[in-house]
Amino acid sequence: MRQCPPRPNLGRGAVNFVAALGRSTLDLLQLIGGVGLFALRGVASILVPPWFPGQTARQLMAIGYLSLPVVGLTAVFTGAALALNIYTGGGRFNAEQIMPQIVALGLTRELGPVLAALMLAGRVSAAIAAEIGAMRATEQIDAMQTLSTDPFRYLIAPRLIAAVITLPLLTAVADTIGIMGGWLVATRTLNFNPTVYLRNTWDFLQSWDIESGLIKAAVFGFIVALMGCYHGFNASGGARGVGRATTHAVVSAAILIFAADYLMTTMFSHR
Repeated sequence: MRQCPPRPNLGRGAVNFVAALGRSTLDLLQLIGGVGLFALRGVASILVPPWFPGQTARQLMAIGYLSLPVVGLTAVFTGAALALNIYTGGGRFNAEQIMPQIVALGLTRELGPVLAALMLAGRVSAAIAAEIGAMRATEQIDAMQTLSTDPFRYLIAPRLIAAVITLPLLTAVADTIGIMGGWLVATRTLNFNPTVYLRNTWDFLQSWDIESGLIKAAVFGFIVALMGCYHGFNASGGARGVGRATTHAVVSAAILIFAADYLMTTMFSHR
């Protein structure tokens, strides 16, 4: 008599799938809760003394001033490329003359803060995670706690303050340089009148266009510093753990920047 092959146990597979999904959900919720508690403790460290102005000044220099070249180069090429693409697209509808206004609006409200934040995520978030992660691996943070120095006030708070202050300033510089990059391409390549281009840009922009971009930049700065500090502070496993923390800091900062940008753009669009 011919025997039938055994049937796969579909019930066990479904149970395993649900169990894996549940574990992933719990891990995600634990991560969100850990980041939230870390952020609250970091903000509390900013508001409550003692403060370390020397550390904050060093972070202002490291995060802000030393990031100017990469942010400036990114902005000028972005403005130039944006001008060329908008001119090409506008030419299909005989609307080339609106190019100065669209370049300025796109840079101040969206591309300026987002690109500056992404440059800082790659440069600053990685550096913060590597530095604090190395301190964790070499037990310097434990020694700091033994000496009654709160690592949140000495390490985390200065970096959060510096990033929140410097990224709006870098964004303002990026907006200016990006607009001038578009102006350079428009006047040298596309035969725009230099004075008319700048006048159209100035007359079109409203104060809220610039302010909304700077508000976004402050939030992005907090995200960049927070992700670097969080992943570096919780690094484990020696040098390999520091490398993982650096990678996770950059990736998580970039994802949160895009998510926060969408949420804030949705809120600001109703104004």
